Amino acid sequence: MRTAEIKRKTAETDIDLRLDLDGNGAAEINTGIGFLDHMLTLFARHGSFDLKVRCEGDTWVDDHHSTEDIGICLGKAFAQALGDKKGIVRYGDIALPMDEALILCAVDISGRGESYYALDIPTEKVGSFDTELCEEFFRAFARDAGVTLHLRQLAGKNAHHIIEGAFKAFGRSMAKAVAIDEKHADSVPSTKGMLA
Repeated sequence: MRTAEIKRKTAETDIDLRLDLDGNGAAEINTGIGFLDHMLTLFARHGSFDLKVRCEGDTWVDDHHSTEDIGICLGKAFAQALGDKKGIVRYGDIALPMDEALILCAVDISGRGESYYALDIPTEKVGSFDTELCEEFFRAFARDAGVTLHLRQLAGKNAHHIIEGAFKAFGRSMAKAVAIDEKHADSVPSTKGMLA
């Protein structure tokens, strides 16, 4: 069972997160941030991950702490669920259209987490959500998951479409990368013998 459960409580957030890499895309998301709920639901559906997230955060300050800390927890959940990473494909990528927006996402479950983010979101907010928090979320995820994550905007003018395209592309790329390669199911996909 490639599953994980992460609990994280700080003075700013209290988060419970459950992840099943081999799910059907079922999502129960309650972050206290409507737009982030929507994005995580899309991520789970397009990645076919079962994902439950509950977050109580200091959203009366702003959405920063909750968004970043959920990224941390989701990253830790992927790292935990993947274990020694034996048998995974490792790489995943897609160029995903979302109406006028076109987003390239490429991931490498390398063990060396870093986000290379190049989205040019034209508004500061979508609804009440600060669009600059997208970068914080993806950076936190990549670092704690040990994933090299590239996100590039190839086209797009609508902020909602750009961000939605990014989360869908992220889900699809991660789904490809965590899939089991039946031809090499008993080995780690690295000439070093480990991914770290």
